[in-house]
Amino acid sequence: MDVNKLLTATAIAGSVLISPMAIAQDKSAVTPEQRKAFEGVIKDYLLKNPIIIRQAIEALRAQEEAAKKAQAQAALKERKEQLYFDKTSPVGGNPKGDVTVVEFFDYNCGYCKRALPAVKALIKKDSNVRVVYKEFAILGPGSITAARAALAAHKQGKYIEFHNGLMAGQTDEDSIAALASSLKMDYSKLRKDMNDPKIEEILRNNYHLATALGIGGTPAFVIGERVIPGAVGEAALAQIVKEERAKLKKQ
Repeated sequence: MDVNKLLTATAIAGSVLISPMAIAQDKSAVTPEQRKAFEGVIKDYLLKNPIIIRQAIEALRAQEEAAKKAQAQAALKERKEQLYFDKTSPVGGNPKGDVTVVEFFDYNCGYCKRALPAVKALIKKDSNVRVVYKEFAILGPGSITAARAALAAHKQGKYIEFHNGLMAGQTDEDSIAALASSLKMDYSKLRKDMNDPKIEEILRNNYHLATALGIGGTPAFVIGERVIPGAVGEAALAQIVKEERAKLKKQ
């Protein structure tokens, strides 16, 4: 249990025992003996009713979740252009699709790899869906290298193939070189482009965008005004897209 949350919850729990008169009372008028007695009352009450601490913690968590959701919703509106239409972000599926799915991912994330078949199936079965790829390299230097390589591949028009290859296989230097070779890419250019400051800027912008949206892990999907953390199965992803499409038709 988080000690800070426990202390906060205890304070919340104790506050319910304070009468309006006590709240209004001048602190200087409370003697050390009275304070000690009051603290004893709170302690005894909490020991006899420990469930109130749990209830207070749950209430605190609910408040925090509500605040995070409100922040995410505000960020979705403020950063809509960057989220959905940033020209530096690779796009898959139908570029003119009526529903856009944004995915934040890390090439070394096992759950992201598991989500790949669902995303590929969605693109294959739904000819009117648009997918925006956001590299969110948070699992170490290897993830950053892989993200740089994928964005460098984008400069050679091979992003989707390279992305799928990295997700399906390894992300070390040798694997990146082998993947580039299998796709008949210019490896020397790829290595050079990986160090392009613009790619560093893309990764930095993606990180700040994800943070603003309350995304702290991968994968995470954004569809319409919904932020969906974690891997999503094929059927669930298709259903969310269907719901968003129906919503858009009503507008």
